[in-house]
Amino acid sequence: MGSFKGHALPGTLFFVVGVWHIWASVVRYVRNPKTFRVRAWNPVPGFDGRLKHLELYVIAIGAFIDMCIEFLYSTHLKIFVGGVLNPSHMNDFEHSGMLLMFFLYGVVALLSENTRFLPLQEGVLCLIAAMAFTAEYLLFYFHSTSHKGLEGYYHTLLVFQVGLCILSSIAGALLPNNFPVDLCNGIAIALQGIWFYQTAFVLYGPMLPDGCKIKDNNIICNSVDSEIRGELLANFQMFFAVLVVLVGTVAAYGYAASRYRNSEVNNLHTIQDGLDQD
Repeated sequence: MGSFKGHALPGTLFFVVGVWHIWASVVRYVRNPKTFRVRAWNPVPGFDGRLKHLELYVIAIGAFIDMCIEFLYSTHLKIFVGGVLNPSHMNDFEHSGMLLMFFLYGVVALLSENTRFLPLQEGVLCLIAAMAFTAEYLLFYFHSTSHKGLEGYYHTLLVFQVGLCILSSIAGALLPNNFPVDLCNGIAIALQGIWFYQTAFVLYGPMLPDGCKIKDNNIICNSVDSEIRGELLANFQMFFAVLVVLVGTVAAYGYAASRYRNSEVNNLHTIQDGLDQD
C-alpha cells in the first residue's frame, strides 16, 4: 500500500521532465529538422548557461530526496530487524532501489557533461535511461501481480506507460535522428507523471470510487460490480490523460512552429505534399 505523497512527488518529477522534453524536442525540430538529434536530456537556455543542466539536477536531486524519504523516513530508520532487512518495509526498499537507478542516471549524465573522466555518447545516455525505466518496470510489474483488485489494475496501466518509456529510450539510441521517437519519449514520461497523480487522487485521495474503501492498508471493493466500475473509470481516466498530453503536444508544436519555424520545415512539408500527390 502506498500513499498520496509517495505518488505525487515522483508524479511531479516525471510530469515536469516529460513536458520539458516535449517542448525542447519540438523547438529543436522546427528550428532545423535536418540537423535534429535525439537527446536523453535537454539543456535549459538563458542565464549565461547557468541553468543548462537544470533537468539533470531536477532528476538527480529529486530522485535522491524521494529515495531518502522511502529508505529513511518511511522506515523510521528501522532498516534491519534481527540482522535482516525489516520485512515490514520491503515495499519502501523496492521503491528506493528504483529511485536509485534514476539518481545514478542523473549523476552519470552530469559527470559526462561536466568532466572529462566519463565522456559518453547521447545514445549511451539513452540506454542508461532505459535501464532506469526497466528497473521501474520490474518494480511495478511485480507490484501488479501482488496488489490485487483495483490497486493492481492502476499499477498494470502504469506498467504499460513505463514500457513505452523503455522502448522509446532504446529507439532513441538506435535512431538518433528520429523526431517521432524523441517526441514519443517525452509524451510517455509526461503521461506517466499524470498517471502517478491520478493514482494518488483515486487510491489514496478523495476520488476513490463508490463501493471501494481503504481497509487494513488495502483497497477493498464491496462487490465485483464496484471493482469493475472502478476499472472502467480508470480506463476513462487513462483515455483522458492521453488526450490531454496529445492536445498539449499539438499546441506546443503549433506555438513553436509559429515562433521558431524556418524555411527547412516549409521545404519538408512541400516535399511531403508532392510525394502524396504522386
